[in-house]
Amino acid sequence: MKKYEPKDIRNIALVGHKGCGKTSLGEALLFDGKTTTRLGSVDSKTSTFDYEQEEMERGMTIVTSLASVEWNKRKINILDTPGDNNFAYDTRFCMTAADTAVVVVSAPDGLGVQTERVWDRANELEMPRVVFINKMDRERADPEKALSEVQSMLSSDVVPVQIPIGKEAEFKGVVDVVSGKALLFETDGSGKFTEAEVPADLKDALDAAKEALAEKVAESSDELLEKYLEAGELTPEELSSGFAKAVKSCNLFPAFYGSGSHNIGVSPLMDFLADFAPSPIERPPVTCLDGDNEVQRERSPDAPFLAFVIKTLDAQGGTMSIFRVLAGQTDSDSVVYNPNTDTEERMGSLVAVTGKKTEQVSVAVTGDMVGVLKLKKTSTGNTLCDKKSPAVVKTLEMEDPCISFTIHAKSKGDEDKLGTSLNRMLAEDPTLRLTRHEDTKDFLLSGMGAVHIEIAVARMKRRFGVDVVLETPRVPYRETIKKTASAQGRFKRQTGGRGQYGDVFLELSPLERGKFFEFENRIKGGAVPSQFFPAVEKGVLETMARGYIAGFPIVDVKVALYDGSYHDVDSSEAAFKRAASIGFKAAMEKAAPVLIEPIYDMEIVVPEDNMGDIMGDMNSRRGRVLGMDTKNKRSTIKAQVPLAEIQMYQPDLDSRTGGRGSFTMKFSHYQEVPAQIVEKIIAQYKPGEEDEDS
Repeated sequence: MKKYEPKDIRNIALVGHKGCGKTSLGEALLFDGKTTTRLGSVDSKTSTFDYEQEEMERGMTIVTSLASVEWNKRKINILDTPGDNNFAYDTRFCMTAADTAVVVVSAPDGLGVQTERVWDRANELEMPRVVFINKMDRERADPEKALSEVQSMLSSDVVPVQIPIGKEAEFKGVVDVVSGKALLFETDGSGKFTEAEVPADLKDALDAAKEALAEKVAESSDELLEKYLEAGELTPEELSSGFAKAVKSCNLFPAFYGSGSHNIGVSPLMDFLADFAPSPIERPPVTCLDGDNEVQRERSPDAPFLAFVIKTLDAQGGTMSIFRVLAGQTDSDSVVYNPNTDTEERMGSLVAVTGKKTEQVSVAVTGDMVGVLKLKKTSTGNTLCDKKSPAVVKTLEMEDPCISFTIHAKSKGDEDKLGTSLNRMLAEDPTLRLTRHEDTKDFLLSGMGAVHIEIAVARMKRRFGVDVVLETPRVPYRETIKKTASAQGRFKRQTGGRGQYGDVFLELSPLERGKFFEFENRIKGGAVPSQFFPAVEKGVLETMARGYIAGFPIVDVKVALYDGSYHDVDSSEAAFKRAASIGFKAAMEKAAPVLIEPIYDMEIVVPEDNMGDIMGDMNSRRGRVLGMDTKNKRSTIKAQVPLAEIQMYQPDLDSRTGGRGSFTMKFSHYQEVPAQIVEKIIAQYKPGEEDEDS
């Protein structure tokens, strides 16, 4: 494959809300650049980007995929990202690897919430953007409304550089604002077009668009602004150079129109990306961490090698790591350093990646994206660098999962394979989490939504043959007491030979939340020999673990052993352990036992119009609203809510907000369960009585 210099590489990310047509646009880019020989389609399952079985079945992008195309002697690396909220982190993370965002907006459907979020992410990255208003040939296509929404909700600096000729079934081309030419496209998907005169009914719109573009370009430069105010216009050369500077400095975001699925208006977008999008070496320095300190690394071909892993994919019986070179270069068989795992890795064969196809390359230069097979200790998000100049690339902070399921193998024969399979999935997708339930010892698989989890287990079954069962996890209720109480625990058993005898007096008192347990010995005069003290404490702890009200662990209790008696022959550790259990239960009955539940802090971000509904919903979930704030038509609601009421909150929030809401949650504290709910919990969870005291 041809080697490109860093100045001739362009890295773009196709971003936008689910269903806006990102993948169809990506397929048209590949077809026009002759990377593919036919116009791929998601619907016909011929997409280069969406090649995973689950993507084809659901008709949606699940995993960011990479392909490249040559256009005007430039190599354009294309990242096709997911638009579904379940996979939003993957999109926002992979945007770190791009230098320009192509923000795709559906002309019939308008702006989606994920479009707003990726725009915010591009702001964080100070990333140049271009807007592509897609699906212009579909029913209900409304380019004026789509552009208005973009300008009002994203940025007033979005300026159209084209004027659409027709819409819906009548859409057939665009007027290029800079050249003043009409481009009439074939409707057969070939991407071919002819130049023509501007339709008479669009000449006034062209004059207005030229003026708006010139004003915006002039505003990005003091020199051009002075010239524009004096002369009232800019020369074509001034407009072109000023346009490039304005785009690269994020002072202007050009808007294009077209149809990705029918390859209309795609080649002008390609021209723009090749000619005006920034090269990798034109981007600001890379922010890295050297220990606890932030350092800046130049994106220079002459600098020490620095890269980070965009994706880890299952490939050829192992893994393939796709990485973006930020500085320097590397080649096959070189040794690089992974500071995240403090290991050295030997590079295998480097490959250019086009969907699921690969082609060997000899070197990876600054700015390029390539794959390498079977790195042993490297996963998504890791840094690769020169060991003599170590640093960790600062990427997007990991988001907390918002939904969890208990997971176990459907058949015993799959139990051994389950752990290995899950580890492979976790290496690919860092938003998946696997933890162990403290009480039940079940494994919990957590993710960004129900669909995220469902697809993860479907892929695991397809790849590794492991079939699993998902269940809603048990809420980790706890039990405690509200007042001090005392009781005797006496265990005596005579069976003809040596008997069993233990006798204790215990006092239970409440502890501060989070203190768990404290044991105090107040025995005086040898009423209970010291060798039995550990047995008493052990008996108490084992009983606390089994619970009293509904079988949940008892916490935040101080237990004092203050009296008792023993038998010289019949007393034993087992007898005192049993006596302690009996005494603890008897004292619990008098100590006002209560059930307590985990309360979580939530931050819920929703469109302003949904704020009242969400606040009402929080109240219905026994939540307590702590505050609210509205900014840029989005409301942030802070609340404390019982975990039992929000375990499956994400699908309901999506339903209430049309997928435009998001939330984070973090454990806060435990508090008493209302009396009217306790009986339901007891009925659901209380285990059968054990006949341990007979």
